[in-house]
Amino acid sequence: MAPRRIADEPAFVLHRYDWSESSLILEVFTRHHGRTALVAKGVKRPTSSFRPVLLPLQPLHLAFGGEGEIRTLKSADWQGGYVMPVGDSLMSGFYINELVLGLLGRDDPHPRLFDHYARMVHLLAAEHGELLQAALRTFELLLLHEVGLLPLLNVQTLTHSPLEKQQAYVLVPDAGLRAASVQETQALTATQWLALQAALESDMVFSRVLTCCSEGLSGLKPQLRQMLQYHCGVSRLRTRQVMQDVQAL
Repeated sequence: MAPRRIADEPAFVLHRYDWSESSLILEVFTRHHGRTALVAKGVKRPTSSFRPVLLPLQPLHLAFGGEGEIRTLKSADWQGGYVMPVGDSLMSGFYINELVLGLLGRDDPHPRLFDHYARMVHLLAAEHGELLQAALRTFELLLLHEVGLLPLLNVQTLTHSPLEKQQAYVLVPDAGLRAASVQETQALTATQWLALQAALESDMVFSRVLTCCSEGLSGLKPQLRQMLQYHCGVSRLRTRQVMQDVQAL
């Protein structure tokens, strides 16, 4: 049987590893084939046409082939339109790449998530202000939702009982959404959780969730961080540690 050949596939580079003196292993996020590993042969040679193209946070169309776990890159075309993020936006881009690597299995397509990722990259290229934090919370929610790790936000997870308007709730990795204790100051109100669930169910999901996250949900950040680290199987995400080290300097 001839090796399978994929052509003109929308993709983004998530990470790169040295494979030999002249080649790289790429972890890429593709629209129709999910997270895929590719070998880019000869890419580190000065004459390689891949060198200026295979960059993170840039829209590409790839062609690749092979039946093994690591396939062979045949061509890569930059689609243009995005400026490379800088500063906090660049670190945020590396952060969302780490999340995708940590939560998506190989060859598991998530075309809607790919579209959310592409929109997030576009925001990172243009946004350096307050909207950046809201955009990160939006992508975190959509990622957990798309891979089936986010519980319903309109009921208490363990009891399936509806949320009470006068009660605050917290999202925890091992119990989902539950009523908050007095000591849990990062809790959100029932109204806020219900608004987030309605946004996740809407047709214009990215815009609706972004609007919710822009409305002062400061308590959402630590709750999502805890859940993401739990499902990624780490005590602290690597990019977060790097950001803290840079801030300490």
